[in-house]
Amino acid sequence: MFESAEIGHAVDKDTYDAQVPALREALLEAQFELHQQGRFPVIVLINGVEGAGKGETVKLLNEWMDPRLIEVRTFDQQTDEELARPPAWRYWRQLPGKGRMGVFFGNWYSQMLQARVHGQIKDARLDQAIAGAERLEQMLCDEGALIFKFWFHLSKKQMKARLKALQDDPLHSWRISPLDWQQSETYDKFVHFGERVLRRTSRDYAPWHVIEGVDANYRGLTVGKILLESLQNALKVPKTKASGIQPAPLPSSVDQMNLLDSLDMTQRLEKDDYEEQLITEQARLSGLMRDKRMRKHALVTVFEGNDAAGKGGAIRRVAAALDPRQYRIVPIAAPTEDERAQPYLWRFWRQIPARGMFTVFDRSWYGRVLVERIEGFCSTADWMRAYAEINDFEEQLRDAGVIVVKFWLAIDKDTQLERFQAREEIPFKRFKITEDDWRNRDKWDAYRAAVGDMVDRTSTEIAPWTLVEANDKRWARVKVLRTINLALEEAFAKSDKHDKKKKHK
Repeated sequence: MFESAEIGHAVDKDTYDAQVPALREALLEAQFELHQQGRFPVIVLINGVEGAGKGETVKLLNEWMDPRLIEVRTFDQQTDEELARPPAWRYWRQLPGKGRMGVFFGNWYSQMLQARVHGQIKDARLDQAIAGAERLEQMLCDEGALIFKFWFHLSKKQMKARLKALQDDPLHSWRISPLDWQQSETYDKFVHFGERVLRRTSRDYAPWHVIEGVDANYRGLTVGKILLESLQNALKVPKTKASGIQPAPLPSSVDQMNLLDSLDMTQRLEKDDYEEQLITEQARLSGLMRDKRMRKHALVTVFEGNDAAGKGGAIRRVAAALDPRQYRIVPIAAPTEDERAQPYLWRFWRQIPARGMFTVFDRSWYGRVLVERIEGFCSTADWMRAYAEINDFEEQLRDAGVIVVKFWLAIDKDTQLERFQAREEIPFKRFKITEDDWRNRDKWDAYRAAVGDMVDRTSTEIAPWTLVEANDKRWARVKVLRTINLALEEAFAKSDKHDKKKKHK
C-alpha cells in the first residue's frame, strides 16, 4: 500500500515555481466560493510518519489560502475534561461549520494507532475503533461534509537518513522531537497497523491519499492539487441535488397496531399515594446521585412526548430532588444558525455531561425522526439513516459510562384537548400554548406512527425507551423518577460486578 510513496518522487524548483501561482489562485477562489455558498464543511485529517512533512504542508496551505477560514486543531494527550466523556467528544465539538475548513492533527486515527503500537489496546479494540471511525465519517459525509485523509509517508530508510542528517547539523538538530526518536524505534509496527487502518477505512466517500514526504515541493503541490480538484468538483454539485439512493419505505402503519395502543391510559395515583411515593423516589434519587459509584458514570435523560403531556412538570420533580450543581436542563428548540452549520447531532454532542453529572434533555436528537420527518425539514433518506446514527451515538455514550434513560410521555387526544383549552383559559399558562401546538394536533396520526417507528428502531438493550402513561400527571411523575432510580441501581450493580471480576484477576 505504501510502495508508490517510497520511490523518490521529486519536483524541481523551476517546475514548482511555475505551478504554484496558478494553484494558489485557484485554491483561494475555491475557498472563497466554499465560504460564500456555505453548503458544506471541509475536514482534513493529517496522519502518517513523523518527519514526513505534515506540519510543513499545513503551514504551506495556510500561506496559500486564507487562514481565517481554516481551523487547525491539534489533539495531544486527553485532558481531564475529555477523559470524563466519550472518546469522540473531543473531535465532535471541534468540527468546522459549513463553509469552513478544519485541519485535524492527532485525530481519531492517530489515537487508535498510537494505542495499538504501544500495546495499550489489542487487535479487537483496534477493529472496534476502526469501525467507529467508519461510522463517524459516513455520517459526516451523509450530512454533507467533504473529508480529506492524508497519510504522509517515509520509508524506514528515508526516515533514518533524515534523522541522521538533522542530528549532524547543529543548526537544525532542534527539529528532532522525542516523537521522532520514538517512532524510529516502532516504525515497523506503526506502518503495519497503519496499513491495516488505511485498508479498512479508505472509502469512496472518504478515501485515503498517501503522500511521499521526502521532497517538500512534490508533497506541497500534490496535496494542493488534490484539495483543489475535490473542492471544485464538490462545489459544482447542484445545491438541490437529492441523494441517488431511495430508501425502501417503512411498513404502512394503517394495518398495524402501534405500541402506544398497548398502554393502559387509565393508570392513576390518588393524591396521598402520590405525595408519599414522590417523596420516597426523590429521596432515593438524591441518595443515588451522591453515591460514590456515580463518579464512574454520567446520567442523561431524554424527555419526549405529546404536546401538553407534562414533560416540564416531570422534569421539575426530578430536579427538585437534586443539588442544582449536579444537573443541567437543556431545552431543545429550533436550531440556531451555528447549529444548522453542523451535523444535526452536534448540538447534543456538546452537551454530554462529565462523569458524576446529570443532563436532562427536554426534547432531543429524536427530533430528526419526529418533527423533522413529519414537517419535511429533512429528506426521507436523512431520517431513515438517523435511526442507525442515533443507536451508534447512544452506544458510544454507554461505552463511556453514560447511563441513558429515555421517556415518551403519552396522552390521549381528548386529554390533550382538555389541557390545551385549560392553558388558553389560565392567564399564567397561556405562554405554553402556541399556534404550532394546534397545528401539530392536526397531524396526530402521523406523529403517532412516527413514534411507533422510533421506539421500534431505537429501543435497544443499551438505551431502551420507557413509555409513560401520562393522562394522570401524578402517575407519570412517579414512574419517571422510579425508572431513573432503577437505571442507576442497575448500572451500579454492573459496575460492582465488573470491579469484583477485575479484582480477582
